[in-house]
Amino acid sequence: MDDHVRISHFRNHYELTRKNYMVKNLKRFRRQLEREAGKPEAAKCDFFPKTFEMPSEYHLFVEEFRKHPGITWIMKPVARSQGKGIFLFRRLKDITDWRQVSQFFPCHCQGTASKKFASLEAQPAHAATTTVNPSGSQDTRSSDDQKDELPVENYVAQRYIENPYLIGGRKFDLRVYVLVMSYLPLRAWLYRDGFARFSNTRFTLSSIDDQYVHLTNVAVQKMSPDYHPKKGCKWMLQHFRQYLASKHGPQVVEALFSDMDNIFIKSLQSVQKVIISDKHCFELYGYDILIDQDLKPWLLEVNASPSLTASSQEDYELKTCLLEDTLHVVDMEARLTGKEKRVGGFDLMWNDGPVSREEGAPDLPGMGNFVTNTHLGMQGRWEAVSMIGKTSCSNCSAPFSPRRKLPVDPGMEDRGSGSCHPALSLPDSCQRTSQHSSPSLQAGSTFAG
Repeated sequence: MDDHVRISHFRNHYELTRKNYMVKNLKRFRRQLEREAGKPEAAKCDFFPKTFEMPSEYHLFVEEFRKHPGITWIMKPVARSQGKGIFLFRRLKDITDWRQVSQFFPCHCQGTASKKFASLEAQPAHAATTTVNPSGSQDTRSSDDQKDELPVENYVAQRYIENPYLIGGRKFDLRVYVLVMSYLPLRAWLYRDGFARFSNTRFTLSSIDDQYVHLTNVAVQKMSPDYHPKKGCKWMLQHFRQYLASKHGPQVVEALFSDMDNIFIKSLQSVQKVIISDKHCFELYGYDILIDQDLKPWLLEVNASPSLTASSQEDYELKTCLLEDTLHVVDMEARLTGKEKRVGGFDLMWNDGPVSREEGAPDLPGMGNFVTNTHLGMQGRWEAVSMIGKTSCSNCSAPFSPRRKLPVDPGMEDRGSGSCHPALSLPDSCQRTSQHSSPSLQAGSTFAG
């Protein structure tokens, strides 16, 4: 392959972007850290909810389920997106009912496989069974061996975060962009801009079948009766960060965003030795982060092809700049020196080790002094604010387009909530009271994207 060719995926990127592989690699990496560096270092990987792959870890899941009765679990297909196939449950019966009508088993074998799997559930974890295969001969392999051969669509059962941090009574998650240029050595960039995605209905655990309460995916929320296409359910990260600082103080916000930096680095390190590294490849990941009431960030999933569809003018500008800056870092024209810590909206956060902050970068009011070279959610791009009309970044040789301060989203109207600075008003969906009751799905049904 010619040296100038660049490919936008690593060959086995799914090691991080498939939900089951991501969890397996994180668990393995945590065990490795505990052996090599002790429990305190391993504890830095405790940023993903307890997760089991289905059906291969069904018996382990049942054991955990029975230890903690009454909690809520969420079931997700490992390779789907946009909220498809996701549902919440609190009873094992909900899984049994759902499995009989869902795509857990392909249609051509659904009936036989469902009965076979149901019979396995009633047996001990490693019991041997006798079954008759189509040829008429008996099969005395263990239930686990038989189960693993079933042609199933894998899911993960994950403990649901029941205490999410709420803004305006709504649940939200964060979409953050990370660009990896190399795994050996690991070289990763963090984008300053991103957004929070809000649900369209006030959060409650009393209606776990309501997708508009629990799923923040835009593909789901735009189907809500209350969804307004011009106002949407998104909030830029700079607004989110300033809102948190106004409520909790800059030091608390620094700690939260530092914990998020840890998630990005540790998750990439967990697959560093298994990803097939190729100098022609790069990867733009979309991280989905949930924050709970204790301001602890949780990794929900990592997307290999984050959506570039714009739902508003502000969203359009964000994603246009993201693509432009990605191409500048990829550097097809070989304009970079290789010593840059900042290219457009990207900050080099890891270069075979932590990267110190660029000297001379001003501290933004209320944001504190950062030691590492990450500026997630910082207001504007500090070079860009002072460089309107210029054609190059002061810290790198890569040209970049002049950027103006992004306009306030039409839905960002101050409604006098009292908790926000006038410039930090909430998305419209978080300010109003729902006038329509969201459709309730029956237990066991799958959500449409």
